[in-house]
Amino acid sequence: MMNYEMTKHARKALEEREILIEWMERALSEPELILPDPEDATVERHFRCIPEFGNRVLRVAVNTAVEPNRVVSVFFDRTMKGKL
Repeated sequence: MMNYEMTKHARKALEEREILIEWMERALSEPELILPDPEDATVERHFRCIPEFGNRVLRVAVNTAVEPNRVVSVFFDRTMKGKL
């Protein structure tokens, strides 16, 4: 079991965008790519291709400066399509 918390924004994003929590956790625990957030040095962007959702790339923004890590945003990143 992963140790993380989620902001209200991230919880709302999962619900509104119909993103399964399992997909988010997969991107957190087994990312295919990790990039720093250009706007916030405390945030990492974790990317993972989701085969069950047409191979779209899920981006999970996570604040790694706090314990437990805090998921701040979750969405399918169209700009990463075909890059993983």
